[in-house]
Amino acid sequence: MNPPRIVIDNESSAEATIVRVDSANEYGILLEVIQVMIDLNLVIGKAYITSDGGWFMDVFNVTDKEGKKIKDEETLAQIEDYIRKSLGADSRYIPSRRRSVGVAAAADHNVIELMGTDRPGLLSEVSAVLASLKCNVVSAEIWTHKTRAAAVMRVTDEDTGLAVTDAERLERIRERLSYLLRGGDLSRGAAMAVSSGTATTHTERRLHQMMLDDGNYEQLQRQAPEQSQRPNVTVRNWNDKDYSVVTIRCKDRSKLLFDTVCTLTDLQYVVFHANIDAKDNQAYQEFYVRHVNGSPMNTETERLRVIQCLEAAIERRVSEGVKLELCTTDKVGLLSEVTRIFRENSLTVTRAEVTTRGRMAVNTFYVRGSAGEAVDQKTIDSIRQAIGQNLQVKGQPEPPEPQKKESPTWFLFANLFRPRSLYSFGLFMR
Repeated sequence: MNPPRIVIDNESSAEATIVRVDSANEYGILLEVIQVMIDLNLVIGKAYITSDGGWFMDVFNVTDKEGKKIKDEETLAQIEDYIRKSLGADSRYIPSRRRSVGVAAAADHNVIELMGTDRPGLLSEVSAVLASLKCNVVSAEIWTHKTRAAAVMRVTDEDTGLAVTDAERLERIRERLSYLLRGGDLSRGAAMAVSSGTATTHTERRLHQMMLDDGNYEQLQRQAPEQSQRPNVTVRNWNDKDYSVVTIRCKDRSKLLFDTVCTLTDLQYVVFHANIDAKDNQAYQEFYVRHVNGSPMNTETERLRVIQCLEAAIERRVSEGVKLELCTTDKVGLLSEVTRIFRENSLTVTRAEVTTRGRMAVNTFYVRGSAGEAVDQKTIDSIRQAIGQNLQVKGQPEPPEPQKKESPTWFLFANLFRPRSLYSFGLFMR
């Protein structure tokens, strides 16, 4: 009875395109709107959200990735069309501009979800197992955070290009991957699922859900980053209005608003009001929320859990390492081949995005040394020689550490007065 109203204003602001969305309110509807914008590669610089009285009125200031207003008429039409469809009767129909798992027929692919303890070379091992089982990885997204790794992968049968339907073969895939994920760590669970239905779960949202269910946020207490780098998340109650006020201050980055709203939604909180602002590489987000049962946060345990979950959601997408982009002709086993080269050069993948566009594979990897150290130029040159010049490096590899040259006088002095016991102990430790 109240169809959504979307107004796109390119005149009121000289810096951004303003998108106004009015509609009947429903749990999760804010996330749907933000998800559409993220999938259209829009950057949300500011937002004002209010949804009292069963009706929400949201205002978003958006730009493209270069920080410019949206002037392309086709893109403007897509924004309006996709938001309308996301809020309408066919609300789960969102065309996959990026890596949505779904909107494909059941025969097109299988979706594999993986959750387990992270370790160097894990993606290489998973890719090798899938290649040995004649499964081709069409798209995938892999996140790591602290000691855990999560992946959503879309695979097809190598021979038919369609989904694997044989029950015995699907069971072999489950068994091999489950065994691989468990490794030698029996203290922490591993999870694996294979489906072939018309799943419409958004890949990035699903990864957040998997890590939330895994309890990934609990590790922040044991392995907290430096205080200066940690996001500042606070929760206080506004008792007069029965709201809990969640405030976030942190370094700004792509998709930050999606990550925080996704987490609040998955924790069963409804955002009634919000003020979002990003300026000078810093982000400020303020949410007025209640639980779906209508109550604010009533206990310290609940408040602490929300803080920890939001901190984890902010941190787990932060990309550590050198960014490598590979755009090349797709072939069966490509992911297995590339990740094998990484492992042979003592690199570990901290995050990855794998896509197939027609006959081309467009893959992005964030890599570090297997012990967490920075990657030097010598290693980059080695893997480019093995993979080819289609591998592009985004970001500056670390230069190799220069050899320290000690003068003959200092060398003689140091060795004359070095305690023999410590010197021997040093050789033993080496």
